[in-house]
Amino acid sequence: MSKKLVTGNHAAGYALSTAGEANRNARGAVCGIYPITPQTEIVEYVAKFPFTKGRVIPVESEHSAMGVSIGASISGARAFTASSSNGLAYMVENIMVAGYYRLPIVMVAVNRTLGPPWNIWADQSDTLMLRDFPWIQLYCETNQEVLDTTLLAFRLAEDRRILLPALVCLDAFIVSHTQMGTDLPEQELVDRFLPVLDLPHRLRCDKPATMGGLVWPQEAMSQRLEIDEAMERVPGVLEECRTAFAEVFGREVTGAVETFGVEDAETVLIASSTIATTAREVIRNRRAVGEKIGLLKIKMYRPFPEAEIRAACRTAKKIAVLDRNYAAGIGGIFWWDVRAALQDCSPSPLVQGYLTGLCGGDVTPSVIDQVIGDITSRHRATKPIWMAIEAGKEKSR
Repeated sequence: MSKKLVTGNHAAGYALSTAGEANRNARGAVCGIYPITPQTEIVEYVAKFPFTKGRVIPVESEHSAMGVSIGASISGARAFTASSSNGLAYMVENIMVAGYYRLPIVMVAVNRTLGPPWNIWADQSDTLMLRDFPWIQLYCETNQEVLDTTLLAFRLAEDRRILLPALVCLDAFIVSHTQMGTDLPEQELVDRFLPVLDLPHRLRCDKPATMGGLVWPQEAMSQRLEIDEAMERVPGVLEECRTAFAEVFGREVTGAVETFGVEDAETVLIASSTIATTAREVIRNRRAVGEKIGLLKIKMYRPFPEAEIRAACRTAKKIAVLDRNYAAGIGGIFWWDVRAALQDCSPSPLVQGYLTGLCGGDVTPSVIDQVIGDITSRHRATKPIWMAIEAGKEKSR
C-alpha cells in the first residue's frame, strides 16, 4: 500500500474507482455523475479513472445520476455515485427505488446543509432525511475511514444475505477538502477483498422478468418484511466483512460503534463523524485527571446499533448526545433514536440532547467542555439544547 496526503474526496473517489475496477471480470462498473459542492471532486476523480470495463455517465441531474446507477445495477454491474445536500433531495425518489429493488449500490454523500438559505458547510440533515429508506448508513470520521468504509460498503451491500444499498457519509470540508495521510491500497488488494458481483435478481435476456410492477398488499408487506430481516442481518455480516478487511489490508476498519473510556464511565458523550475527534481529545484530558467520562462514536446509523449502544452505556448515569443535524419538531435525530434505545434500561440513564455544529458551525473543545459541564450538573433531561457561537464567544442559547 502507498500512503499519500490526500483529501477525503480523493479517498472516496479512489475507493469507488478501485472497487469498480475489481468487477472487471464480471459485468463491469457504472457510475452516474452530476456535480454539486462539496462532492464534485469525487465524481471528477471517478470520471478520469481508466476502467478496464466500465462507464462513467454524465447526466443532467442528480435524479438521473441515481437512475443510471439503478439501471446499471439491475443489469448486474457494480454501480455507485456521489452527491450532497439538495442533490440528495432531488434524487430522493430514485434513492427509495434503489432500496426497494434491493440493489447493492454504494453512494458517497458529503454531508452539507440543506437550503434555502443556501449554505455549503457540514450538516448531517441531508442524509438523515433518508433514514427511513432501506439503505445502510455509515458515518466516517477521517479520510482513511472514508476509503476503508467505502470498500467495506461494497462487500456488505453485495452479500446475498443483505442485498441493500449503502450510504457512506463524510463531513463537508472538514473531511472532504482536508488532506490527511491515507493508505491507498493497490488494485490487487482491492481485487482480493471484493468478490465479483453476481446479482441474483439481475435482469437477463434468457429469463425475462418484470421488476416494480403492481402487487397486492400482502406481497408488498412481505417484501418489507424481507427488507427488515436483511437489516437485522447487517450487524453480523458487517463483522464478517471487517474480519476479511483486516486479513487483506492488515488494518481494522471501525465497526457499528467505537468506544473510548466507557468501561467505567458515569457520563458518556455520544457523537458521530468529526465531532467525535474533538470529543475524544477533551475526554482523554479529563480522564487523565480522574473524571469518569467516556465516548461512544456511532459509525453505523442504519440499521441502528441499539444492542451496541446499550452495552457501551451500561455503567452510564448520564448521556449527552451531540447532533450535527435537526429534524423540525423533534430536535437531534441521533438523540431521538438513542433515547428510544435506552428507554427500558434499568436503571434508566438521563439522556440529554445537544444541537451543535449545525450549518457548519465549529464544534471546538470549549463547546465540548460546555456540554460536559451541563450534563454532569443535570438532574433531569429537557428538550434539546442549542449550542451556538456568537460574537466569537461560545455559549449555550
